[in-house]
Amino acid sequence: MSSNVFSFFIRHKWILLACSILIVYLLPYYILGENTHIRVHDNMDSNIVWYQLLAESGQIFAGPGETLPNVINGLPRSALPSALDAVVWIYVWFEPFTAYTISQTIMRFTAFFGMYILLNRFLISGRSSSWISAGSALAFAMLPFWPSGVLTIAGLPLAFYLFLTIRKQGRNTPWYYWLILSLIPFLSNFILTFIFFLGIMGILWLFDWIRSKQFNPPLFIAIAGMTSIYLIKNYMLIYTMFIDSSFSSHREENDLGHKDLAGTLDLFEHNFLNGHTHDLALHQSIVLPVLIAALFLSILRGGYPTRFILLFTATPVLSLWYAFWYWEGWRPLKDSIDILNTFNFARIHFFDPMIWYICFALALAIIAKQMIGGKWIAVILIALQCWNVYQVHEETKYGEFNTPTFSEFYSTDLFDEIKDYIGKDPSSYRVVSAAMHPTIAQYNGFYTLDTYNNTYPLEYKHQFREVIGPELEKSPSLAHYFDTWGGRAYIYSSELGENYMFKKTSDRKIEELLLDTKALSELGGEYVLSGLPLENHEEIGLVLEEEFENESSAWRIYLYRIDDPVSL
Repeated sequence: MSSNVFSFFIRHKWILLACSILIVYLLPYYILGENTHIRVHDNMDSNIVWYQLLAESGQIFAGPGETLPNVINGLPRSALPSALDAVVWIYVWFEPFTAYTISQTIMRFTAFFGMYILLNRFLISGRSSSWISAGSALAFAMLPFWPSGVLTIAGLPLAFYLFLTIRKQGRNTPWYYWLILSLIPFLSNFILTFIFFLGIMGILWLFDWIRSKQFNPPLFIAIAGMTSIYLIKNYMLIYTMFIDSSFSSHREENDLGHKDLAGTLDLFEHNFLNGHTHDLALHQSIVLPVLIAALFLSILRGGYPTRFILLFTATPVLSLWYAFWYWEGWRPLKDSIDILNTFNFARIHFFDPMIWYICFALALAIIAKQMIGGKWIAVILIALQCWNVYQVHEETKYGEFNTPTFSEFYSTDLFDEIKDYIGKDPSSYRVVSAAMHPTIAQYNGFYTLDTYNNTYPLEYKHQFREVIGPELEKSPSLAHYFDTWGGRAYIYSSELGENYMFKKTSDRKIEELLLDTKALSELGGEYVLSGLPLENHEEIGLVLEEEFENESSAWRIYLYRIDDPVSL
């Protein structure tokens, strides 16, 4: 028995070592719980609350025409994930932070095993190189992926492996490969990455058919089947986009892409070297120099590793496409074709992390094979990159930035005090938030007129603009930000810009907030929750009711009541 265990350990030592490190990586979520520091942007300020709102709404199976009264006097049900989104059910079955931890665990281990088997079976074959596959996959698995995406980016290597296997083995593909393939859509986002992934797989299938004159039914079925699952899962989005002609999304006024050529090239350089906030590959300090060194080494030794060169070339091409999507030269097409405004075709850049780490593994294999002492150099490079990535763990990164923990951010005890002070059923009044994210109030059961959502009615955007219009007139940049996108229907302050977090230790004040409280009152607004004092509150018809703070909260909340609404 002991010999079998020892044999198993020796055979899988690199995988076991990598998994052990991943467990250590995940431990802060399990040990610290809600006292963990996690990302705010496109996470605590949005997705976590969207899932929580839906889980508590009792409207998971509601039709796309139904609304959730908690947000903007009726947020369309179609603006939130469908009942076929697996993450919704994780939030139904578990408390929000536990659900978040489970999602992180699924994300990290899927990223590791997906990248490992893709490298080990299709790109770097041979047991002698499995340590390179394991090390590169471990670094990939610890990247700061967009947290709420789950398998949206982290699952791409696994999906590629499954499709390449089906392409190669056809009808002999094991049944459980098909099962795994059918499960990925329920934990990933079609619009952000997999629409591009399936498009690439379709081009590959078509290329094979033209070249070999063979139809390859299994690969076609895999592409069509996965696409069908995504379409079924996103039935609400499909309904509102193509069937329900009565719904007009605020996205119809999207007007993105006004960069001149110099700004576009700057964006290209930034994306190539640093990546995008949602798909950081942390490649600039180690990975990129290693790739360049391996390329020169191969050429000097008379070799031209085609796959490595093609994949390496893809990285600047994706960055160039991403940057030029925002170039003003596209305006004539975007102004005449709606989908070019409402759908972001630049998001194919989310493939960057996978490509960088496939290239990293291929480069390490070249170095290990062609340099004297190359194996030890490759080991050191893997260790350095893993350490480089490990240091941007959410707890470490956001703890150093002094970002509030999960518990401090949502501050449930503090907001319970505010609800008790108001003394009415939250459904009977509406609030907005200034100098803070409205999702904090939403998480705590308040009914908000401000929000951050991917889509909401265009009519409401216009109504809300009447509330914030006087303040937007003071800041052309904020006016442009809201008018050309509008996903954040916030109480903006020209003095604060796009900053929405001010802890109770801040000494900032809002000297002049030009809020049309008459328009706000007509929407049903009664209270303003502000993270900073409003010096001109009396001039805009507000009465300061009370200040709230406690030791466990990051905020000091100023509660204002609309007393004598003012039209500006």
